[in-house]
Amino acid sequence: MQQTANTAQAQAWNGYEGTHWAAHHDRWNAVNAGFNEPLLEAAAILPTDHVLDIGCGAGATTRLAAQAAARGQATGLDLSGPMLEQARAVAAAEGTTNIAFTHGDAQVHDLPKAAFDVAISRFGIMFFTDPAAAFANIASALRPGGRIAFLSAAEPEANDWLTALTALRDILPIGDFGAPDGPGMFSLADPDKAANLLRAAGLHEVSAERIQAHGTWGRTAQQAADFLLDSGPGRHLLSAVDPDTQAHARRRLTENLAAHETEGAVRLRSTGWLLTATLPA
Repeated sequence: MQQTANTAQAQAWNGYEGTHWAAHHDRWNAVNAGFNEPLLEAAAILPTDHVLDIGCGAGATTRLAAQAAARGQATGLDLSGPMLEQARAVAAAEGTTNIAFTHGDAQVHDLPKAAFDVAISRFGIMFFTDPAAAFANIASALRPGGRIAFLSAAEPEANDWLTALTALRDILPIGDFGAPDGPGMFSLADPDKAANLLRAAGLHEVSAERIQAHGTWGRTAQQAADFLLDSGPGRHLLSAVDPDTQAHARRRLTENLAAHETEGAVRLRSTGWLLTATLPA
């Protein structure tokens, strides 16, 4: 990887967080798959397009972009070595050839100038320490007339998984997940803030559409609770309490999620902003 300015996020996504996502990439895709169709529809990828996928993770959306750009190319960019390793393995197993993955920080990575027709991201844009620099760098990689379609998480209370987790505030040291300053899942929950950043990067026709989708977090409430608590944020919370409290938290979260268990799956609502814009021709 070239130089990184986003060192804390690089450490996280090349440590436990990235390893967990890589090992459970199918389950994370099941969580977010409901957003794929609106994202790709907004991106309007043409068969000959060159597509840049920001924060591509294990490459699910990059592979979808490669399918849409059958005579073009899809390139995924991410900080996480473990997830990129998984992305390359899955793409190779599927025989996808018009695809590449790059290990880099979108804030400072030396992207080729005016090389891409479209830039997309499924919840990969909220973790920049300097989003203005990142969006300016991404815009510089677009060809004149190029377009972006990005998803960012909306306000915390509009996400069922977080509502279930914050209900444990009396037994776990849960802080403010919605803090708008610094990198984090909800750093761009304000659509006006996100839109202004895109405009500052030189993009025009900026819009933000609120969308919701239900994702599958497990087959049972117990499985979903374990998955959530074994992820990076959940693991961090459990590490701050004793084993008895950890067990209590797992029981409580399982009870909270039971209300969402139906027909062999726990499905939770997530809410995001679909941001679109174009670079002047």
